[in-house]
Amino acid sequence: MKSGNQEIEKWKPGVPKNTLLLIAGILWVGVGIILDGVSYSWLRSEDLNHAILASIIGFICALVIHHFGFLRIVDRNLDRILPMEGKRCVFSFMPWKSYILIIIMVLVGFLLRHSPIPKLYLSVPYIGIGTALILSSVRYLRYLLLSVKNK
Repeated sequence: MKSGNQEIEKWKPGVPKNTLLLIAGILWVGVGIILDGVSYSWLRSEDLNHAILASIIGFICALVIHHFGFLRIVDRNLDRILPMEGKRCVFSFMPWKSYILIIIMVLVGFLLRHSPIPKLYLSVPYIGIGTALILSSVRYLRYLLLSVKNK
């Protein structure tokens, strides 16, 4: 007779840790591309000098966000993922508390996009966060390649 936990485990989408690294890397790159793309669409309608200045400021912000923010998150996620053995839940590439933070960030992004704040100004944090996500995703993908290479 199976217990309730065994029945639940049967339906949990389990994947190896390399798949978790791949999912995390692709997701961070994908969201970064989306944010940078939204910013690009806003900047296309701006004066070229203003668009270039916003892009430069956004890129500088991205370097700061990447180095002092996102790399710490990536390292914590890697410290949790790398020791994993066997198959783990496909959603375990990040802790459950991070899902709450993501929901909040999406809601804030929605509110900002629909606010009266000029898109020129909004493009700076969008570039900063989007590009920082892309830069930080490299660490996930690097560990994935190292893991595959060492097998």
